[in-house]
Amino acid sequence: MEEKTAAGCLYDRHRITVKGKQRERLIPWREAFKEEIEKYTEAGLSLRGSRLKEGLTQTELGEALGISQNHISEMENGKRTIGKEMAKRFAAFFKTDYRIFL
Repeated sequence: MEEKTAAGCLYDRHRITVKGKQRERLIPWREAFKEEIEKYTEAGLSLRGSRLKEGLTQTELGEALGISQNHISEMENGKRTIGKEMAKRFAAFFKTDYRIFL
């Protein structure tokens, strides 16, 4: 479960076992998703997460922004970088800060 601290930092709640007892602890989200970030890039995961949160397919997002589904896929999978201008287009569409896509 993702939550924010008082400082606004995102953390994931994880269950761990310590001396046979179940406990929960918070870890930074980047630590929780380290493998995914290495595989897909943080910007790609942000794009995919934003798209899925809105319930859109890659094709629907591409049509809304005038770019191909293939380019959306490449950006989400870390095979194509997301430039500043494209990041700003995504940010305007998703109503968020463009820097999460860089």
